[in-house]
Amino acid sequence: MNIKQIAKAAGVSVATVSRVLNHPESVAPKTRDKIQKIIEETEYKPNWFAQGLNFNKTRTIGLVIPHILNTMYMEIAKGVEDVAQQKGYITFMCNVKKDPKLEKNYVEELILRRVDGIILMFSALEDKYINEIEQHGISVVLVGENKDVEGRNTVKVDCRLAAMTMVGHLSGNGHKSIGMLYGNDPEQESRDILQGYRDGMRAKKLKVNEDYIMELDNTIEGGYLGAKKLLVGQPPKAIFTSSDPIAYGAIDAIKDSGLRVPEDIAVAGFGNSRMSNLIEPKLTTVELPFHKMGVYGARLLFDLIEDDEKNEEEPRQITLQTKMRIRKSCGHKERIGEMF
Repeated sequence: MNIKQIAKAAGVSVATVSRVLNHPESVAPKTRDKIQKIIEETEYKPNWFAQGLNFNKTRTIGLVIPHILNTMYMEIAKGVEDVAQQKGYITFMCNVKKDPKLEKNYVEELILRRVDGIILMFSALEDKYINEIEQHGISVVLVGENKDVEGRNTVKVDCRLAAMTMVGHLSGNGHKSIGMLYGNDPEQESRDILQGYRDGMRAKKLKVNEDYIMELDNTIEGGYLGAKKLLVGQPPKAIFTSSDPIAYGAIDAIKDSGLRVPEDIAVAGFGNSRMSNLIEPKLTTVELPFHKMGVYGARLLFDLIEDDEKNEEEPRQITLQTKMRIRKSCGHKERIGEMF
């Protein structure tokens, strides 16, 4: 059964049935109940694309993810999906595998499908390309920083300040030589963490030893190999990493070298992934509000979708703060916060 047949069976116009489907509060209760009963009895399913043509809304959004196997990205995606479900929207998730060309191809497909908005997660797209998306009447929100884009609706985390705070904590525990293992994904956030490390070292008047700073793959294997290199010769007394997986690898490398964490070398991570409280020793780390990033990003996107004046407003840039989770791996004597 189609919408015309429902209208005929109910003795009303097609427009009235359409209002029941989209704005039921605008229809008299008696008429609304009659139409809804017919819809339920016939198990009628609206054609969402046809509705989109009529009302200039498809009730769909696109979510562009750098890599679907990264748990950080999936926690953000869950936050987006939670809000989208509450709004009655369908989310198209696009796994671009850190490939800029594939990212552009997916975005072009989302434009063809007339999505109402797109969330770009740690995107590699240039500013001019985002302009082209918006010229199609599609709202765009960035979750995570893009070094090539400024002045956009964005949700991000102050990674530099978080890194400074962690360096300060390690210094406060008596660690004066601190190494830095930082990943290459996400690019801008990793560089912000590196800058925060440098700023934190200078703030505590500690020497920045360039031999103790290494860029590597953002993986457990990358952390293992990087830590092995740091252990040659005179290693630092503490190792700070830009992600928890790198920290896991560093801890394994230290143990395999016959050393102890934190007695010989302290380790701190970044992210507070679920495994950080399960490994031994439990990992001191910076907690990033991944789920909240997705929630705030989605709420910002729906504000834009539902606001007819969105193109005249100043872009909103939301910066979320982090928390420190202090556990055994940093050598904190009082073990405050270990339960977290």
